This record gives sequence, C-alpha cells and structure tokens, in this order.
Amino acid sequence: MKRQAIYIISTLIIGISLGWVFFHSTGKNNVKSGQSAEVEKHTIWTCAMHPQIRKQEPGKCPICGMDLIPLNLGGPTLDSGAIHMTKEAAQLANVHTSTVTKQNPVKEIRLYGKVQADERLLQSQVSYLPGRIEKLFVNYTGEIVSKGQSLAVIYSPDLVAAQQELIETAATKQSQPVLYEAAKEKLRHWKLSEDQIISIERSGKIKTNFEVYANTTGIVSARRVNNGDYVSQGSVLFDVADLSQVWIMFDAYESDLPYLSRGQKVTFTLQAIPGEKYSGNITFIDPVLDPVNRVARVRVEVSNREGRFKPEMFATGIVEANLDQYKNNIVIPGTAVLWTGKRSIVYVKQTGTDEMVFKIREIELGPMLGDNYVVVNGLREGEEIVTQGAFSVDASAQLEGKPSMMNPQGGQTSSMPGMDMSDANKSQDSKNMPGMNMPDTPKSGKSTDDAPAGNSTFQTIQHTTFSVSGLCDMCKDRIEKAARSVKGVSTAVWDVQTKKIDVGYNVMKTSVDSIKKAIANAGHDTEEMKAEDKVYNSLPECCRYRK
Repeated sequence: MKRQAIYIISTLIIGISLGWVFFHSTGKNNVKSGQSAEVEKHTIWTCAMHPQIRKQEPGKCPICGMDLIPLNLGGPTLDSGAIHMTKEAAQLANVHTSTVTKQNPVKEIRLYGKVQADERLLQSQVSYLPGRIEKLFVNYTGEIVSKGQSLAVIYSPDLVAAQQELIETAATKQSQPVLYEAAKEKLRHWKLSEDQIISIERSGKIKTNFEVYANTTGIVSARRVNNGDYVSQGSVLFDVADLSQVWIMFDAYESDLPYLSRGQKVTFTLQAIPGEKYSGNITFIDPVLDPVNRVARVRVEVSNREGRFKPEMFATGIVEANLDQYKNNIVIPGTAVLWTGKRSIVYVKQTGTDEMVFKIREIELGPMLGDNYVVVNGLREGEEIVTQGAFSVDASAQLEGKPSMMNPQGGQTSSMPGMDMSDANKSQDSKNMPGMNMPDTPKSGKSTDDAPAGNSTFQTIQHTTFSVSGLCDMCKDRIEKAARSVKGVSTAVWDVQTKKIDVGYNVMKTSVDSIKKAIANAGHDTEEMKAEDKVYNSLPECCRYRK
C-alpha cells in the first residue's frame, strides 16, 4: 500500500507539471496570436500601382493582380493635404525629385534670317549725258568693277552742240565773259572734268563720244542697258553693290522682342558654311511688325572683306539675353509644372521624412527659358519638388480626395479607408464605382479633345496630335511658336521626321481648330486647313514644302 501511494503521488506531480507547461505555453501563444490578429485587423492594405484600393486583409489587387502592401505601416504622420506614395509606387510611376536653386536666368533666343547687301553701299551708275550707247565695257551681272573704271561709251548730240558753243564763246571770252562761263558750266553739269573742258577749248576739236566712269567699287547686281540703247540724262545703266560689309537680317517673333535690344551680341551660323561660327551686334530693330508673318526685322552688320558672305545665304542666330529683372530667381524644369487655367502648380516633397510625401503648391511663373521656367513666387531655395512624374502624383492625390490640380479644395473619393474595391471590380465597369470622379466616354465617338469643357470632372489640360507640313528647323520653330501663341496652349512640339505636332492645351480656353488655324496663318498646312498662298509664298525658300 505504501509503494502504491508513492506511485500515485508521483504520477499526480508529473501530470500537474506537464499540464502547467502545456497550458501556460498555449496561453502565451494565444496572446501572441491575438495580438497579431489585432494588428492585422487594424492594418489597411493597398496596391502600389492603384492607391485607391483599400482592404482590411492582405491579398491581390483586383485591378492589376499585384500583392497588396500595408498602408503607412510605421510611416510618418502626414499633413491632411499631403499625398503619401510608397517607394515602390514612386519607382513604378517614375517619380523623380530635385532641389530648387537660385540662378541668374539667361534666355536663349533662336533667330532665322538671310544675308543681304548693306543698303547704304548700293549705288546706281547713271548716265549724265543724253545719247546713244556706243559700247559697253561691263557686259554681265556679277562682274566686279572698281571706282574710276570705264563702264560705257556714249554718243551725245547735245554734248556736241555744247562743245561747239564752248569753242565759239572762247574766241570772244574777253568781250563776253558771261557767255563763255555759261558754256563751261553746262559742260560741268554733264560731269566733264576741268581738264576735259580745257582740252576741248585748246584743241578746237569736237569730241563725239564720251566715257562713263564708275563712282564706286563693287559687284554689278543689275545691267539695265544694251549696246545701241538711247538713254536720257539720269538713266540708270548699272546697279552696283559694295559687299565689303553686309547685313544679316533676322526675323524676330513678337514674343521675343522684349528680350532683344541694340548692342546685344548675336552668334550665328550659315547653312552654306557648316562648322563655322560668326558673331556680330544688333544695330537695328524694326519698330513695325510684318502684318502677315508677325515678325520684326533685326539687323546685324558684319565685315565681309573676304567675300565669304553672299546675299540670300540662310543664317541661324542665337542671342543669350540676361534677364536682369529676374536675377537670383529660382529656375525649375518645365516638366515640374502642371497647368489648369491660370493656375500653375508643383508638388513639393515634405521635409523631416525620407518617405515620398508630397503636397501641392501654387506658384507664379515668369518667362520661359527653353525647357525651364523662372519662378517669381511660391518656392524657396532648397525645397525639393517633383520634376518628373508630376501627373502620376496628381492622379494619386485625386484618387485619395486630396487637394489636386483639378480639385484644389480636395474631397471624398473612392479611396476612403475601409472601402473594399473588390465589390466594385465585380461589376467590371469603373465608371459605375461609387464616388469615382471619372468622365463619361463621349457617345458620339469623338476624341476627348472635343469633349465639353463644362464638365467639372473633365481634365482641362488635354493633348492632341495632328499632321503639319514643313521641312526644316526653321519650320519647326515657326510652327511651335504659332501654336504656343494661341491662348490656352501650354506645350507644342513638332517632329521634323514624322511631320506631327503634339500640343497640350486648355479645353476651357481654346480648341484644336483654333490651334490649326493659327498654324495655317503662319504658312503651314494642317490636315484640315491650308495656308493662304500669299502667306506661303512669303516663307523662305527652304521652308516651301509644296511641290
């Protein structure tokens, strides 16, 4: 009995010990499981590519099938108007940021033009004698003549009579000096020299033929007479151009004129002399615009002693204008700016965190510097902004109901935490999703470029592409400036190879037809509108694309 009692007591002790170990461990596991379930229960799961997706448990995105990720798990406390993107979402959306800095802005202005003769050095070689052309010593256009060179021989009956009068009055010059001086003065008016007059008086012989001499050095640009022609006093025989100095006449669009002034340096190249660069200073800006092409003539004077510059050569000039009024202003890339109506906005990265947290900010822009803009107000030096992928950030802000380009005040959207988008996905019709601000597809089948601008959910900034005829870089510059001159157009890029232009415009302010009309008015045919012949014929020869 004693041995049996000991056995029973030992068995009870072992059982109690095993039970304590088992149930104590199970209790711990239950606590841990409960804590994990509680954490998982209060975690919102979202998609890196579709932040509007919100679920209470992990799984797959109902739109793209990607694994859902926890939303802001351990992330920073966000501003109520800020948009948070996961690093994966920012990487997939190709979002890049850069720090803004102050610069001394320089605007590069590209000008196109031609070489022309200096108008001040053009001369007309005239005949001071009425008569018949007996002989021409200059027979073709382009011949080089020198000052004092004999150009032609003229027979003049009037000059024969004047010489006879001189000889007769010379015999009575002592008694009738007035008649003698009058006869000499008549010959002087016909440009006879004193030596010629004295020679006629002394010889007593009448000279029937007289030579016409060049009064300048240059190139014959036009021959206006032939042998045997009768000419009157003052008739033009030849046009002579002195090309020792020439003008480079550039066309400047009215949008560029505020940045041009006399004395500015212009660096230019010539199509006929590739690889060489030349420079000169602006000496004149036409105060009146051409009413057809909407350009003003800008003149640069250059020396041409070597004769390399020939009239009608095509030239391309670059002017680097220092914008002193915007000195030490912030300059940002154009890709960072979003436009809607009169508003220009950027997304600024929030400080104090390494996370991708952005907040919208409205800024005031100054002049455009190529692909960049001067910022007049709204940014501080050292701030970090989105310079690529701003549309993706704005789309995320719209989906989450945060302040965005189209909705400055923000508002409730389908991205409210706790909404399960899988139910909406079952309908497979995104435009029926509750709270989704998606514009209806036009039933007429027209492009969204022609969608009504009155729909508040429709994005006012749209893009359209259409064909525009042209041949060269001069055409590209003219076409893009014509498109950007239309109020409401933000971007315009024409491709020389494909002959197509991509235009970003505000549908609240303009239309595709208005843009095409502006381009046609500049001399370039579009798919639906043809430039007037008068405008087309005024284009430089290298830009005339019609066969």
